[in-house]
Amino acid sequence: MSGGVFAHWPNRITALRFVGALLLFLLYALMGDRGPADTLALAGVELGMRTALQVAFWTFVLVAATDFLDGWLARRGGQVSAFGRIADPFVDKVLILGAMIFLVVLPWSREYFPAWVVVVILARELLVTGLRGFVESLGREFPADRFGKLKMVVQCCAVGGAMFAPGYAWSDGAREALGWLVHGLVWLTVIATVGSGVGYVRKTQRILAEEGV
Repeated sequence: MSGGVFAHWPNRITALRFVGALLLFLLYALMGDRGPADTLALAGVELGMRTALQVAFWTFVLVAATDFLDGWLARRGGQVSAFGRIADPFVDKVLILGAMIFLVVLPWSREYFPAWVVVVILARELLVTGLRGFVESLGREFPADRFGKLKMVVQCCAVGGAMFAPGYAWSDGAREALGWLVHGLVWLTVIATVGSGVGYVRKTQRILAEEGV
């Protein structure tokens, strides 16, 4: 990573975030259909599923949190690049959508993430990506707005919550409260996702009107 697009730390961090997302997905795949009370055998070593869930949770937190680090470093050091503008949101989408797809089918998380939620989020991402490509082909900028950034934060909270709740041994009352909290975060994710999508559609309409398209 000493030259080319990886000559600067922001792009290096983006690449490391992508590797971290793949490691998270590998851990999900190894968990299979096991529940929080089961054990997971890794390289001949038995690991409690709760411990595995804790590792998955903190891995996700680290990968998601460094999204802000690479952007901050790029702006601070004047190292904003075309690669970063493309790769950073790409890694975000891989991390969030990949995690949600696994959470739809894994036994300890599917109660929080019905499949239709992921379909709505995927549809929004495809729509906004298409709009961004079209608007930028007209020579206009189409950056993420505050609502879009808020959407990313809420999605991260929902995904993290779905791992955090079953990853620790809670009392019955705390478990029920956490369950309601995660369900609320998932619904908030749907609202923020749809709302930000509508915002981008309206922004596109204004740009097209200005361009006379």
